Amino acid sequence: MFKHEKKLLHEVKIERPNPQYAALLQEQLGGANGELKAALQYLSQSFRIKDPAIKDVFLDIGSEELSHMEMVAQTIHLLNGHDLDVMDVKAGEIENHVLTGLNPTLTNASGAPFTANYVNVTGDIAADLLSNIAAEQRAKVVYEYLYRQIKDKHVRNTIDFLLNREEAHNALFREALNKVQDTASNRDFGVTEDSKLYFDLSTPGRYFENPNPAPPSFDDPRRSSELEH
Repeated sequence: MFKHEKKLLHEVKIERPNPQYAALLQEQLGGANGELKAALQYLSQSFRIKDPAIKDVFLDIGSEELSHMEMVAQTIHLLNGHDLDVMDVKAGEIENHVLTGLNPTLTNASGAPFTANYVNVTGDIAADLLSNIAAEQRAKVVYEYLYRQIKDKHVRNTIDFLLNREEAHNALFREALNKVQDTASNRDFGVTEDSKLYFDLSTPGRYFENPNPAPPSFDDPRRSSELEH
C-alpha cells in the first residue's frame, strides 16, 4: 500500500523560469537513468526477494524514488513557467509546449517516451543488486552534469539533495550485495578454476606476473614508471 504525503521530501523552488533547462531536467523524469526508471526497477525486483530485510531495502528505496520523481516533475513545472512559447526551448524536449500545456511529460530530454526497456529485472539477487548499484552511479553522473549547467541556487540545492540521496541508496545496495556474496549467481557460476584465470592479451609487455589465482593489480611499479616516461 502506498500513501501520498502532500509535503515534498525536500522543498523545491526556483529563482526564475528557465524552459531550456526544464528540457534538460526531463532526462531525470523519463530518461533511462531517471527517477521513474529507478522506482519501477526496484519495486519490480522486490517481488521475488525472500530475505525480508533486503526486500524492505528495495521497497523503501523504490518508494523514495517516486518522491524524487515528484520533486523533479515539480521543478520542471516551475522552470517551464506559465507561457506557451516553444521559442524558449531551442533544443531538446518541446512536446509539452504543443501537446500537454507545459505539464511535465514522461519523456527524456530529447522527447523520447519512457519505456519499460529501461527497467532491468533478472530474478537473481546478485545480478539485480549490481544493476542497481550501477543505476545509482549513472544517476549521480547525470545529476552532476545537470548541476554544472544551471546557476539557479534553488535548483542547484534540489539537485544536490537528490544527488546525495542517490549515494545513500548506492551505499545500501552495496551493503546488501555484501550480504549475498555467496548466493544466487555468485554461488552457481564462476566458481571453477576458469574463474581465476587472467589472460594477458595486451601488448607490449606483461604487467601481471602471477594473475592466477590473485586478481589483476593496476599498481605495478613498472607500469607507473613506463607511463611517466
